[in-house]
Amino acid sequence: MYTENGFKIAPIPEPPFRLYGLAVADREKRKFYRLPEYMLEKMPQLEFLGRRSIGGRVRFATDSRKLFIRMTLDACREDINIPLSCSAGADIYLGTGRSSEFLGYIAPGVHSDRETTVEKIFEKGPGLETVTVNLPRNDLLLGMEIGVEEGALLVKAPEYRMSDPIVFYGSSITEGGCAGRVGNTYAGIVSRWLDADFRNFGFSGKARGEAEFAEFIATVPKMSAFVYDYDHNAPDVEHLRTTHEAFFQIIRRARPELPVVMMSRPDTDKDPVDAALRRQVIRDTWEHAKAAGDGNVWFLDGGAFFGTVGRAECTVDGTHPNSLGFMRMARSLYPLLARILYGAEDGDV
Repeated sequence: MYTENGFKIAPIPEPPFRLYGLAVADREKRKFYRLPEYMLEKMPQLEFLGRRSIGGRVRFATDSRKLFIRMTLDACREDINIPLSCSAGADIYLGTGRSSEFLGYIAPGVHSDRETTVEKIFEKGPGLETVTVNLPRNDLLLGMEIGVEEGALLVKAPEYRMSDPIVFYGSSITEGGCAGRVGNTYAGIVSRWLDADFRNFGFSGKARGEAEFAEFIATVPKMSAFVYDYDHNAPDVEHLRTTHEAFFQIIRRARPELPVVMMSRPDTDKDPVDAALRRQVIRDTWEHAKAAGDGNVWFLDGGAFFGTVGRAECTVDGTHPNSLGFMRMARSLYPLLARILYGAEDGDV
């Protein structure tokens, strides 16, 4: 830790900063990956996407009135449907659970294919509060430093209420495309409301229900729930039919009591016939599990997530949700996970 311009500053993941949602956090090698390196080698199609830090969070507590953040990315490339505030941005929340409050975000101001460093001071206000920094979706994080005012208290944050992570697996939608801020992905919103740790294994165009990845998920220790919705990435209905139930069975054999939520995609308007066929494949997996006596499986119809009014306003391109679309998805999933994790009958925890 060092001092600079009235702040005491330390790099992540130096204590008391704690990093969640990532498999690799090596400050010296400038590696902050959501997948372990052996999986990047085993599944080369994920070699870049697996190094993204989406789902990663830094958590700590402080009574500092101001926060300083300096962040370095390998680049801040253009994504036609995602603003820099999400693709290359980190956003900050104060507090926990449904009372969390958005403080602000830090992101580069322009696109670049070069290493980029940005820094920002946030006006937090007085009082000891839990601070959560959500890491960028697209561009690779090379390092982050966080500072609080000299003389301020800086301590480890309280543990998540649900410390066993919820694991999400799926498409670019699961990965957060195309939220306005990284904290506005449906996985991020739901997990924040639940005060639950989570892992985001959404992979744009690449998660296709591979057995190798199901075997990896089955090894994640102490999962609290598993949510999967990769039907967008299946090239056709037959591929989904071949992989979906097989993927579930690999995980179920390894984790017989794990709560599993199966969801179909939310954007059904472009091709209702194809969407209905895919939905039925997913429902079949659920029905077969229920018929076999499995009481820890649930099915959610993604076609109902956006509601009936303002459906077109829920996506940026007819496919990928914007922040409104993700909020509606989160409102659909939250009551179910609240019941599963906490037994909250009214869905309010």
